Amino acid sequence: MSIESPADRFAELLALSRAGKRLPVEHWHPSHCGPSDMRIAADGTWFHAGSPIGRKELVKLFSSILRREPDGSHVLVTPVEKLDIDVEDAPFIALDADWEGEGEARRILFRLNTEDVVAAGPNNMLDVQIGGDGTPRPYLHVRGGLFALVNRATFYRLADLALAEGAEPPGLWSDGAFFPFMQGVDDAA
Repeated sequence: MSIESPADRFAELLALSRAGKRLPVEHWHPSHCGPSDMRIAADGTWFHAGSPIGRKELVKLFSSILRREPDGSHVLVTPVEKLDIDVEDAPFIALDADWEGEGEARRILFRLNTEDVVAAGPNNMLDVQIGGDGTPRPYLHVRGGLFALVNRATFYRLADLALAEGAEPPGLWSDGAFFPFMQGVDDAA
């Protein structure tokens, strides 16, 4: 019986990631190993040791082993190690959206900065929060408590569609769920 080296394990994870397979990070519970010296900036840029990670394939791999812990912290996890990673806002950015269908039959698909595609729906809620400056901050649930901030241009395209449809409150349907765009706003203000 051979023992798998860390390099072999990395190559296996990379192959699974390249194949588009979702890694079972929620089932991996190794010992905590400390900080990773990595962070994800509010604009979605990944950094290691203070320098941006320029290789998109590495970012995709690291994003596939990202997990949110019950205390709200983020970690990079494999079957044999768990490392802290700092996340300034949301770990992903939704760069674009497209949709098919209309009204309650619509399905909205978001493309993330990691090239993943996520459909908004009952398992991937779209939550529009209002920031301290009064501007909307739309977040899409991606998986396991991880969220993508929907970029401004994409949100405005969706808001235009919602306003054209005239729903009250303004919002959109996707995969059978309605997502209001004005949650948390006090109408009396």
